[in-house]
Amino acid sequence: MRNKAISQIRFEIQQIEQLFETYSGLLERVRRETPGMIEITAIASVMHSFYNGLENIFRSIAREIDADIPTGDRWHRDILTKMTESTDFRDPILSHETFLRLTEYLAFRHFYRHSYSFILEWDELEKLVIPLPEVWEQVKHELHAFLDTLIIGTP
Repeated sequence: MRNKAISQIRFEIQQIEQLFETYSGLLERVRRETPGMIEITAIASVMHSFYNGLENIFRSIAREIDADIPTGDRWHRDILTKMTESTDFRDPILSHETFLRLTEYLAFRHFYRHSYSFILEWDELEKLVIPLPEVWEQVKHELHAFLDTLIIGTP
């Protein structure tokens, strides 16, 4: 089970890295100039993919390590919360600060999946887009620390 989780986590980290590499030009450009509707839609898709990749990691951990995947209407929120808690099998994966930052991306993911892209506003997205690379570095650091515990074999 641990080996499967390790493999899945590494795969998703690579996918998210590729996402940032693929869209690095766009992410850099929107730091300098206000994007138009097409760029806003593309950036929204990047943020959705980013959080979706993280959620894939969290589901893998819940399934392969915890053997307990949240269900119900609030499962997206519950699985994120679960990553901040200790279990019999592992220590917390995410810090409280990272959890708070990711709740904003979770909320955006929900909004994005249930709305039309033409109503996206840069003024609202900017506060999530600009810190996105920094947020990813923090999450990645915490995920790698967790991976180290899986590889070494200590909770």
